[in-house]
Amino acid sequence: MHINWKKTFIVTADIILGGYLIVAFSAFGKPNVVQRVCTKVNINIQDEATNGFISAAEIKNRLEKNRLYPLSKLMQDVNTRVIEETLEQSPFVKNAECYKTEDGHVVISLTQRMPILRIKAINGEDYYIDDKHSVMPNSNYTSDLIITTGYISKWYARHYISYLAECLMSNELWKNQIVQINVLPDRGVELVPRIGNHIVYIGQLPETKYVNMRQKLIADYVNKKMDRLEKFYKYGLSQAGWNKYKYINIEFDNQIICKKHIE
Repeated sequence: MHINWKKTFIVTADIILGGYLIVAFSAFGKPNVVQRVCTKVNINIQDEATNGFISAAEIKNRLEKNRLYPLSKLMQDVNTRVIEETLEQSPFVKNAECYKTEDGHVVISLTQRMPILRIKAINGEDYYIDDKHSVMPNSNYTSDLIITTGYISKWYARHYISYLAECLMSNELWKNQIVQINVLPDRGVELVPRIGNHIVYIGQLPETKYVNMRQKLIADYVNKKMDRLEKFYKYGLSQAGWNKYKYINIEFDNQIICKKHIE
């Protein structure tokens, strides 16, 4: 068998040349990916205007302190996973997502934790409880949240008062009317309304060791008490006057005990 080595060489050379031209034209038509740098960082914070726990400036500072801020860095050196993990260490960040774009941008999207309650305990502790029943540290955050005062531990705040606050906040009337929860030494609960010069006592919240039953147990108890209070507001205080009583006790199912202001 005779092999035409000259022809084989020419075919092989054509293949190599063709491959080279493809690579050359590809490189010519696209910027050097290896040398591409980050030209812009987009930081998007969900509910920034309403929550206000964190800002884009704070995120930038956090990344700069950790030498992770991507601006002007080579894109290949930007580690999006490390950026996400670093930002999620913040007590105010629920989750973080970071990705790169083809035009040299790095996009950082954050979701904040949502506070539902502020705790100002008698022992001096000052913190928030979020919608996942976890503790958040104190900050400069200001919002129309219910404040809880009195004899309250972090455990009781997380496992009981947070469910009470959820129940109140889910009702449009009580969301606007109740501004403060006060816990007495025996765990009796007082509510301070926005309108009316009185305090409402609802008794002790029902307790259970079964976590999956706790939310419903508390919601049933609170809704029952607050339904009675709403009726009393409508048919009692509307006639007698909002400032007639200083203390309204709705602990018991068959009666409402009221103490008048001393004239």
